Amino acid sequence: MKSSIQKKKNLTSKLHEESILSVQKVGEVVSKPVEFKTNGDLNSFEEYKKIYHKAKKNPNKFWGEIANKLYWKKPWTNVLKWKPPFAKWFIDGKTNLSYNCLDVHLATSRRNKAAIIFENEIGGTRTLTYSQLHTEVCKFANVLLLLGIKKNDTVGIYMGMVPEAVIAMLACARIGVIHNVVFGGFSAEALKERMIDSNAKLIVTTDGTYRKGELVNLRKTVDKATKELVEIQSIIVLNRNSLKIKLDKNREYDWDDLMKNVNEKNEAKWLDSEHPLFVLYTSGSTGKPKGIFHTLGGYMTWVYYTCKNVFDLSDNDIYWCTADIGWITGHSYVTYGPLLNGATIFMYEGALNYPSADRIWDIIERNKINILYTAPTAIRSFMRLGDENPNKHNLSSLRLLGTVGEPINPEAWLWYFNVIGKKRCPIVDTWWQTETGGIMISSLPGATPMKPGSASLPLPGIQADVVRRDGSSCKPDEGGLLVIKSPWSSMLRNIWGDKERYKKTYFGDFKDWYFTGDGARKDKDGYFWIMGRVDDVVNVSGHRLGTAEVESALVSHKSVAESAVIAKPDEIKGNSLVAFVTLKVGTKATTELKEILKNHVSSEIGSIAKPDEIRFTDSLPKTRSGKIMRRLLREIATNGHIIGDTTTLEDYSSLEKLRDDED
Repeated sequence: MKSSIQKKKNLTSKLHEESILSVQKVGEVVSKPVEFKTNGDLNSFEEYKKIYHKAKKNPNKFWGEIANKLYWKKPWTNVLKWKPPFAKWFIDGKTNLSYNCLDVHLATSRRNKAAIIFENEIGGTRTLTYSQLHTEVCKFANVLLLLGIKKNDTVGIYMGMVPEAVIAMLACARIGVIHNVVFGGFSAEALKERMIDSNAKLIVTTDGTYRKGELVNLRKTVDKATKELVEIQSIIVLNRNSLKIKLDKNREYDWDDLMKNVNEKNEAKWLDSEHPLFVLYTSGSTGKPKGIFHTLGGYMTWVYYTCKNVFDLSDNDIYWCTADIGWITGHSYVTYGPLLNGATIFMYEGALNYPSADRIWDIIERNKINILYTAPTAIRSFMRLGDENPNKHNLSSLRLLGTVGEPINPEAWLWYFNVIGKKRCPIVDTWWQTETGGIMISSLPGATPMKPGSASLPLPGIQADVVRRDGSSCKPDEGGLLVIKSPWSSMLRNIWGDKERYKKTYFGDFKDWYFTGDGARKDKDGYFWIMGRVDDVVNVSGHRLGTAEVESALVSHKSVAESAVIAKPDEIKGNSLVAFVTLKVGTKATTELKEILKNHVSSEIGSIAKPDEIRFTDSLPKTRSGKIMRRLLREIATNGHIIGDTTTLEDYSSLEKLRDDED
């Protein structure tokens, strides 16, 4: 008899052979709020459909018109060269991302407008105008040049959510240096691995960063990571927390000391459109981290366009994306997209629920935030705490809400819409990836009717579909594989140093189409419903189910705040479903409630999806970007211990508690 582990491997190898059974009910449509007036190019559903079809008919003209809204020192000769799976965009064009983010605004009224409003956990604040940010970026670019960093070199950035992280990124982009931003929660070993793989010559860090009342010593991690790395020629340390750090005079420099002695002017270097911009590594939860490689012109074009239209940015908006600078969201929609549009960015260093559960709502009220872009897991955690926290704050400044990171269940969507937005703020539920560079599927405020839980429709220029393994399109509400059928300007160009892995991972299944790795379905209206990673599609008694739909059914119960569903091998069924459930505050965990929840799932979506086991937990293991680490839950449920990477885990105690419960 084959072992359960071998059976699991066999099931995984057959993962793509059949369509995915979709059991989630189609959500209600929420019409756009009548009082919402757009500032973007797309202000009606008819306008969206018109532009979408124009882009599909003549994609080169569409992409070229977007790119022409930005500054190019030398125009391109051709929009696209596509030799699957490799693309080149805006051939022969020369531009500079830092110039487009900063210099173009200096001759306008935005010169003295706030570019960054910063606040940290202990109440420290700082504001940088576009003029001031430009000066700081020019100075730091000169610092890098002074230390021998030149065009095409790689610089590592390992910092918290501080303005200097943005300054370092923009300085690199200004002089043609590749930046590799590493999330400030990664371990020394993870940092070391990323520096080696990207051939970094310099690291920019800070002594510490605030997180839940503690000062996390980043400099100590850098010391450990670089102890034997002779390739790292210089380390720049921002001393801001009085940790009394002693610098190694051979290669360590104080940020402030360096900035005192350099020129305030730096001419942006005009770079080829396909010049390397940055490499950003995935977490490495399933093997060696992948260095996702993006280039200048195409990435700049798409993040400018999507930020403008998805978030409906206006000159008067204060925009807050809660993502960390170390993730792609922090690149595209904390830094580059907003600055390209001349927006005011709010940056916060710390936990959204510290020192009190209402910190996020207090920040919004005090700073009069207009646009909030955050993760579904954060929304569910605030939902769990009840309505009283947001209700005691004036959130009337909000006019647009967004979600990013993973699918949002309809119940959390409706809470966000009703309690936070007071039914007047559109919600943009965005689907995209590190690899895509920018948003691909999303509703458009004021234009697209919204369906709670659906990512909505592809943006103009994006040819997305849900297909079976043979490439044929799925029927309405038939779950399948999410693919992008034509190139887009912000697509990844390669995996750093591993061309074959790039081809196999993203184009190995469908040749000329990009396979996202996600399962999805389209309803009769063409709306996309993301069902989670294909790795999270499980075979239960011959039926392939997306665990995201089971999670959504659990959260629809009045007692449940959040859930994560995984599968473990089962000798009879192939896999059995295990649900980890966090209850709303005040709800008692009982054996009776477990049975109620199992039956609730059965009632909502069918007995085939009924969990075999429910485990109550006070918290789920998450990354600091808010994603639930289902892989760790799967290892606990299957093996009783963790064997994989935990470096991105926000709160290790949540994992220890789950292991204690298992024991």
